[in-house]
Amino acid sequence: MLRKELQVFSFKDLLEYYPFRHVDKTKVDKIASLSYNTEFAQVAGTLMSIELIGEKRSKRLVGQLKDDTGVMELVWFQGINWVQKILVPGQQYLVFGKPGFFMGKPQMAHPEIENYDPQKAGGKSFLEPVYPSTEKLKAKGLNGRAIGKFTFDLLNRLTEKEIPEILPASVVSQYKLISRYDAFRHIHFPASVQHHQHALRRLKFEEFFLAQLSIQLIKLGRQRFSKGLVFSKVGELFTGFYEKHLPFDLTGAQKKVIKEIRKDCGSGHQMNRLLQGDVGSGKTMVALLSMLLAADNGFQSVMMAPTEILAQQHFNSISELVKSLPVNVKLLTGSTKAKERKQVLAACEDGSLDILVGTHAVIEDTVQFKNLGFAVVDEQHKFGVAQRARLWKKNTSPPHILVMTATPIPRTLALTAYGDLDYSVIDELPPGRKPVNTVHRFENARPQVMDFIKEQLSMGSQAYVIYPLIEESSKLDYENLMKGFEEVKSFFPEPKYWISMVHGKQDPEQKETNMQRFVKGDTQIMVSTTVIEVGVNVPNATVMVIESAEKFGLSQLHQLRGRVGRGADQSYCILLTGRKLSNDARERLKIMTGTNDGFKIAEKDLELRGPGEMEGTRQSGALNFRLANLVQDKNMLEAARSAVESIIRTDPELALAENLPLKNYLQSQKSKTRWSKIA
Repeated sequence: MLRKELQVFSFKDLLEYYPFRHVDKTKVDKIASLSYNTEFAQVAGTLMSIELIGEKRSKRLVGQLKDDTGVMELVWFQGINWVQKILVPGQQYLVFGKPGFFMGKPQMAHPEIENYDPQKAGGKSFLEPVYPSTEKLKAKGLNGRAIGKFTFDLLNRLTEKEIPEILPASVVSQYKLISRYDAFRHIHFPASVQHHQHALRRLKFEEFFLAQLSIQLIKLGRQRFSKGLVFSKVGELFTGFYEKHLPFDLTGAQKKVIKEIRKDCGSGHQMNRLLQGDVGSGKTMVALLSMLLAADNGFQSVMMAPTEILAQQHFNSISELVKSLPVNVKLLTGSTKAKERKQVLAACEDGSLDILVGTHAVIEDTVQFKNLGFAVVDEQHKFGVAQRARLWKKNTSPPHILVMTATPIPRTLALTAYGDLDYSVIDELPPGRKPVNTVHRFENARPQVMDFIKEQLSMGSQAYVIYPLIEESSKLDYENLMKGFEEVKSFFPEPKYWISMVHGKQDPEQKETNMQRFVKGDTQIMVSTTVIEVGVNVPNATVMVIESAEKFGLSQLHQLRGRVGRGADQSYCILLTGRKLSNDARERLKIMTGTNDGFKIAEKDLELRGPGEMEGTRQSGALNFRLANLVQDKNMLEAARSAVESIIRTDPELALAENLPLKNYLQSQKSKTRWSKIA
């Protein structure tokens, strides 16, 4: 039952099945000391009387418990027959529960109750743990108290030999941690709140430490043993483009990242680098320069994007940028015609193609490269691990990998979920870009909002109107979108204004046609669901209205806002909501109107939603902490990472005597050897 219901297979699993709270039964309270503010109390006294009162639904069992300061009423509404059998008037009992008051007199409903011996110490010698259980377990008598009894018996049988220290003594000393053995005892049965806090601190640190160590060892192994293609020179293509065709000066952040990539690609080890950059920060330019570096060294490159729209956009912009250079760029998506597909595949195979841009179509088995040296994965969280891994196998020696995301990831999350990748950040916007002016307006301000859009359109600009799309209610959302489309048309009648509409129910060809009409300026307004969240680049669009903005998460709001502000003109994002807003929604809107900084927004998003809900995080064991919390314990994560880096620097093989217990523990975990099995 424990296996099936709680995933407890071994003694180790039982020790790591932690209580979710503790109750203090170490002291006995006097009845006279109880007040309306008392959360829980433990009282010892004599049961003066017990009687059944009322009939049918109003039936209840009432007892009177007396100590030397007063009398308290005990009440049971359920399990009456069982309670009646075990309680004897005149006996002394210890009762525990949440006290209340009825007509000014103290009362306790459904208390825990046990026999009391005044000759023994008053309360327990430890805080009592409360464990989560399930209905099936409770039906078999395995409630939280029974789980606690198992754990108590187990801990009484185990010695320090069975729970040995695994952290190096220097780390335990430097960070003032209690021993592993004591930590397990006090996380379950602490003598005081302080003992529990020390245990919690030790075990949280250990979780972070082991996660960081695993990540760093993976990274170290890759750096030491994965041979990479060497880009030994900076040639004509890179230099010619940089000196003659660069459309704008690179930011300091872009230059720094390119330098990091050049160093990686010349090191003889395969590069695996995560590039984070806010919307519009110039990640594509960094990717293009890297691919030109590959071409200079005789290697092909591939760039994989999650949607046809984004792939087409990358292809168009890269083709335009390199049109004066002898660089062959092709596009491959699901809708590439058969004749053209054949030509693209032949060019990949014979090496005449320098850069292939496409969707997941580029990882199909039919796509064979002559010499793939560099792979770029854009909006990498949209792809599964298996999809990305197929790119790595497109050459006998794995290509250098650059994964890019416009979804800013908080540092604490990046260190944990992506710690095995090298990590670059573009934290500057290109010169000339103005921050988007974001405002919140209520539904009743719609006419004024529409008048503002008219003003912007009269100056030659374009506008987006975005509607939410929640999969569970897609039919309702579709109806809302159509209703919204009609409403927008009523404010902007044809033929004075032309409107495009894009949504997920359209076939790809119609969607692409409507999108292109807006991109080319044939329509002034785009009414859309969130399908335009990633990758649509229309510098002439200066206004975005997000309908029902309270239904969107912070990350999504920020991604949507990134579709405007891509030109030199001042841009605006208007968040329209109803009057009834939850506290969380108010907080999100306040953050959006207060900052354009994607990294600050990502930190807030992590605080509000927690790591499990963050878009862009890799679902890995690194995030499956039992006790540690990335938001509340980020300083501890930094400390654990620092401790790990120090060990890896001085003893990468974990060969020193001090580090051997740690090495042995990691090996035992790797081979999944468990402690004695629980029957």
